[in-house]
Amino acid sequence: MGISLGLVGLGSFGSSFAGLFKNHPLVDRIGLCDREPERVARFANDPSFSDKFKPSDTYGSLDEILKADFDALVIITQPWLHAEQAVQAMKAGKHVYSAVPIVSLPDGDEILDWCNQIIETCKATGMFYMLGETTYYRPQTMYCRRKSNEGAFGEFVFSEGEYFHDIEHGLREVSRHRLASKAGQEWVEKSKQYKERGILSGPMHYPTHSVSGPMSAMKAHATKVCAYGWNSQNDDESFELSSTNETALFQMSNGSSMRICEYRRVGQPCREMFNILGTKGCFYGAEGNWGENKWFNLWEKTVLSVEEMRDPLPDDVYKAYQMGGKVTDVYGGHGGSHAYLANEFVDAVANKRQPAINAWEAVRYMSAGVMAHKSALKDGELLDVPDWGDAPA
Repeated sequence: MGISLGLVGLGSFGSSFAGLFKNHPLVDRIGLCDREPERVARFANDPSFSDKFKPSDTYGSLDEILKADFDALVIITQPWLHAEQAVQAMKAGKHVYSAVPIVSLPDGDEILDWCNQIIETCKATGMFYMLGETTYYRPQTMYCRRKSNEGAFGEFVFSEGEYFHDIEHGLREVSRHRLASKAGQEWVEKSKQYKERGILSGPMHYPTHSVSGPMSAMKAHATKVCAYGWNSQNDDESFELSSTNETALFQMSNGSSMRICEYRRVGQPCREMFNILGTKGCFYGAEGNWGENKWFNLWEKTVLSVEEMRDPLPDDVYKAYQMGGKVTDVYGGHGGSHAYLANEFVDAVANKRQPAINAWEAVRYMSAGVMAHKSALKDGELLDVPDWGDAPA
C-alpha cells in the first residue's frame, strides 16, 4: 500500500518536482496546494495527473491542506517560509519534505532557533523531516559515499566545496519573481524589521550546496570555523548582503579541514562542486562540461563518467519516471538529483524510516554556514559550530 502526498508550492521550482512525486509507484494519491490558483489549475487540468488526483484535493493555503488526511507534504514555497511551514505541518501529523535551505533569513540566531525547533518537533511528533538538498544526490556525491564506505579514501585529510552563483547570472531575476508573488509582498514588509535592526544576511546562510557533498561523503560535521567576507567596491546594495563572497575554513569532527566558498560575485558560470582528499585516494569533481571527474590513488588516475558515478534507481521507479506523464528527463535537474530526492522521501515515508537528509543531517549543514557568517562579521574570529547529534536509529 502506498502513501498520500500533498504538493505545497507549485511555482517554477515546485513544478519541476510535481511529476516525479506523482509518478512514484509508492504514491497512491496526490493533493495540489498553492496560493496562486492558476498554478494549481496547471496540474489539476493535466490528464496525466488524473490517475492519482481528484478535484476535491485542491487547496488554496497551507492551513487548508493541513486539515486533509495526507501522510506527507512536499513544501517548495518561498525560502523564508520553509521552517515555519515544516514545523506547522509536522505538528499536524504530516511528514515533511522541504526545499532548501531550511530557512532563509538575515538573522543567523533566528536560523539556529528554527533548526532547534525542527529537531524538537521531530522528537515530539515522531514525524520525519527531509531537506531536499540537490548536491547530496549529484552523481559525484553518490560516488564519493560509495568510495568512503569502501575505505578507499583512507583517512580524510582535506575537502573543499564551492557554490559560485553570480548575482547577475539569474539571481536578480529570481528575486524579482519571488517578490512579485503574494508571499513575496508579505516578505517585503517583514524584511523591513531586519533593515531597521541593521541586520544583513550573507551567502553562507545558504551553504547546503557547498557543504553537503564533503560532509555526507566523510560522515563528518563541522566543529569550528574561521571565515572572511569580501565585497565588490562597485556593487549596488540591491541584494543587501553584508558580504557578496564568503570563504570559510572548518575543523571537522573527523580531524580533517574543509574549505568552503560561497560566492555571489565571480566571473564564471554557476558552479556547485567539491573535492575530497584522503591518505589513500582523492576525488576531484567537475560540473557539466567544465573539466573531468577524477579519482586518484597513489598508482593511477581514473576519469569517471556520470553513469559510473550515479547509483541506480530502483527498477520500478526508473520505469515509472521514464514513462510517466511529461517527465522527459528521468533524473531531473541539478545534476540529475531530483529523481533521487523524490524517491528517497517517498520510500522513507512508505517504509517508516528516517530519510537520508533527515533533520539532524540538515541542521549540520545550516549551522556550519550560520557560524561561518558570524565569523566573517567578526573578521575571522574562530567560533564553535553547534551540533544536535545524530539522528535516532
